Amino acid sequence: MFSFLSTFLIAVALAMDAFSVSMTKGFTQKDLTGSQIIYYGLFFGGFQALMPILGYFCGNVIASIVASLAPIVGFVLLLAIGLNMIRESLSSDDEEINDYFSFKEVTLLAIATSIDAFAVGITIALIKDPILISSFIIGVVAFAFSVAGIFIGKKLGNYVGDKFQILGGVILILIGIKILLGL
Repeated sequence: MFSFLSTFLIAVALAMDAFSVSMTKGFTQKDLTGSQIIYYGLFFGGFQALMPILGYFCGNVIASIVASLAPIVGFVLLLAIGLNMIRESLSSDDEEINDYFSFKEVTLLAIATSIDAFAVGITIALIKDPILISSFIIGVVAFAFSVAGIFIGKKLGNYVGDKFQILGGVILILIGIKILLGL
């Protein structure tokens, strides 16, 4: 049964990577134009919307095989994604930050921040939620968070960085527990 609240919370959790990256871009690319900021939102939101659809179609094949294990598989996938997001946020690796706008970089960042959405698409297939509605919500939330992240990054400077990924990871884990318990 489709739950807007669960889908929205998953969308928020998935958008945390894009939000963190966008904040970083706001910190480092002080003279981004309005159209460049929209490009970030469109690329991040577009890939966040596309990846669950791709995962969903892979998940439909998997779902017929493991239908009885769907809650466990969904929980494990969301747990793994959530823990990975938390681990990445807590890692002390300092990545070099570019201070220029590049479509190639925006595309690579959009792909990198949407990989988790592919696995969420598999989970959506397993629990038989409607993919187009879910994907649309995920894309819109990622777009909004990306644009907001750039503006916040410009205003706040390098104050909080990518620690928002921790919250995203926790939300995914909680949604996984909800699926496992059948709530």
